[in-house]
Amino acid sequence: MLKSDPATWKDPRHREGARAEALAADALRVQGYQVLEQRFRYGHSDVDLVARRGAVVVFVEVKSRADERFGAASEAVTARKQANLVRAASVWLTRHGRAWNSIRFDVITVTGGKLEWLEDAFRPGWR
Repeated sequence: MLKSDPATWKDPRHREGARAEALAADALRVQGYQVLEQRFRYGHSDVDLVARRGAVVVFVEVKSRADERFGAASEAVTARKQANLVRAASVWLTRHGRAWNSIRFDVITVTGGKLEWLEDAFRPGWR
């Protein structure tokens, strides 16, 4: 659940990001995942979506672009962004995880209305 109404947001990029996150959440649900949380924040780090299917917990970064004129949306998930995702995921796991959970980091991109799901997009080096 979003904590504020995207219709009240002034920056259209933020509204487009919320729309992309909703599309990504729908794609996860269609594949049998339960979306546990949207926009989990810890300090300046955040995870767009946290989902579970069975014992697998998936931390999802969602990126949206109108087109690829400035590069693919997945290219925006830099090493620095990955480190921030791992930091937020670690806190989420401390609060909500189970010892038997398997962990995965996915990236879902929406470019020109087309959704692409990169499962196991990167591995942080723990677990």
